[in-house]
Amino acid sequence: MVPGDSTMKRLKYGFVAVGIVAIAGVLVAPLAAHHSFSAQYDSNQPVSLRGAVTKVEWMNPHVYFYIDVRNEESGRTENWALEMGAPAVIQRNGWRQNTMKIGDVVLVEGTRARSGELLANARSVTMASNGERLGAGSSENVTP
Repeated sequence: MVPGDSTMKRLKYGFVAVGIVAIAGVLVAPLAAHHSFSAQYDSNQPVSLRGAVTKVEWMNPHVYFYIDVRNEESGRTENWALEMGAPAVIQRNGWRQNTMKIGDVVLVEGTRARSGELLANARSVTMASNGERLGAGSSENVTP
């Protein structure tokens, strides 16, 4: 039995529909991975951290840096991850890739992660060596 024209058309359109759904899933997945500020950070948990830079990751979609901070309660040193805006955004705020180096002491004003992990979204970074304060491209005040 040979399939008729209508059966072949249904099969063809079915394959096209499956292909479109698969492509849409690949394109939408990165959008779902990028959370809004309020999904990850709690505006009611501001942090002020002072510490030495241990690592800087200058890449899209966000620049991250890490600092060793002494926990006054436990006396232990904690390594905090700080998120800034995209490289293009923080460059408009005066940043260059060599602005912050390993060992630099910085004061960071930001907002802590909802999860309670040692992660915060930086609003500003002040360099202890010269007092220069730079915006960190925080998305805290941006509304969708």
